[in-house]
Amino acid sequence: MKRVHIIVTGTVQGVGFRYATKAEAERLGVTGWVRNVGSDRVEAEVQGDDDRVDEMQRWLQHGPPYAAVERINVGDAAIVDGEERFRILRTE
Repeated sequence: MKRVHIIVTGTVQGVGFRYATKAEAERLGVTGWVRNVGSDRVEAEVQGDDDRVDEMQRWLQHGPPYAAVERINVGDAAIVDGEERFRILRTE
């Protein structure tokens, strides 16, 4: 079990990125959250089995069809006990 904090930069707003991220997270069975930050970034935290979190990270490197991901930055984050789902948070 691990949790990572991810910043995705590029054309990632206005292309359904957050909703596609939530759908992919639900498909993989990981928990966490995603939100828009600034004008060209999406921030997320993803938690689950190591393999599933790694697969989510690989998906975030390209995102949904209309996204143009320039880069992702990944760091470790503290496990959140009792988290049961993946959420879309309000824009920061």
